Amino acid sequence: MSGLREQVQRDLTEAMKARDAVRVGALRMLLTSIVNREKELRRELTDDEVREVAAREVKRRTESIEAFERGARADLVAKETAEREILRVYAPEQLPEAELDRLIEEAVAEVGATGPGVRPGAGAGDERGGAVGRVVSPPGAAPEHAAASNAP
Repeated sequence: MSGLREQVQRDLTEAMKARDAVRVGALRMLLTSIVNREKELRRELTDDEVREVAAREVKRRTESIEAFERGARADLVAKETAEREILRVYAPEQLPEAELDRLIEEAVAEVGATGPGVRPGAGAGDERGGAVGRVVSPPGAAPEHAAASNAP
């Protein structure tokens, strides 16, 4: 069992003893997601994989917060925000904006980009978990999904 997974389990036990309902709920969901991922892979997760699962849970909370804000549900926004902050402890740390800008400039220089365009994989993998896609995308940019075409 990975050290981070054990830490989540210990934190859950402490939260239960402290009767911290929000923390218990968030950690139970995280632990369930970890166990489900382990079942998918048919093996125990490494610490990095546990962090990836936690990052997905943080992302889910962020998306829920945005939806609840659009729906004017302040009570649910507060709940999801509290859970997100609890889960961020287990997710990979996000890079500071200055560091992210530096990495982007390096990737652009590496591929010799001179204008807009997408170079799939360029600069990817250097800082695993360092930035969420939305942070890297230019403001107002929508994700592009290219559909595979069977046309000759």
